[in-house]
Amino acid sequence: MIAQGSVPVLDHGFVRLDDAMADDLSVVNGARVSFARHKAEMDDSDAGLIRFLMRERHGTPFEHNSFRFHIRAPIFVAREWFRHRVGSFNEFSMRYAKATDDFYVPEPDDVRSQVGKPGAYSFEPVEPGVAETTREEMRAVYEAAFSAYERLVELGVARELARSVLPVGAYTEFYWTVNARALMNFVSLRADEAAQREIRRYALAVERFLDEHMPVTYAAFVANDRTAP
Repeated sequence: MIAQGSVPVLDHGFVRLDDAMADDLSVVNGARVSFARHKAEMDDSDAGLIRFLMRERHGTPFEHNSFRFHIRAPIFVAREWFRHRVGSFNEFSMRYAKATDDFYVPEPDDVRSQVGKPGAYSFEPVEPGVAETTREEMRAVYEAAFSAYERLVELGVARELARSVLPVGAYTEFYWTVNARALMNFVSLRADEAAQREIRRYALAVERFLDEHMPVTYAAFVANDRTAP
């Protein structure tokens, strides 16, 4: 089920901005407090200040704001996401609630082969028949795994143990609270072409909310080759 006001991602996922205390003025006032100054409205000089802070990598003024996201993603995407420790996470627990029967099956165009050495991979499309076989094999594994999970739960096995049969393609949900500086760092790494394709889709989705709430900061980020301050 796709949450209202969310950006759909992959086949069963989404990114939703649950709440935000974030605007460009938070950056300006975070910086100008050094001179005992405070602004109530943005002007051109403030936009220039943000560009300067971004360009010179004076990062702390970008931390005085907050985005709270609600995200639904495959477990393997979430595990990559949680490596970004500069945010706060709370995840759906399969100890306490029944696991979802939604699993990630890539679109045919997203089934790819891996070519090259570690750290220098390229990815090539596969033949249509291979793509469909891949999708069928994944569905079969998911169906068998979820059936095993349900049988174990029905036998009285604790959910915290029964969940171990589920593959990392199962969907999970989590809340992520992060400031703009950390968000830009996440986007710079995970929206990059070197990142795994699936998490890139999520990074592009969260990026849209940064642009919406902090357009001057976002424009400076893009102009700075998408390098976080």
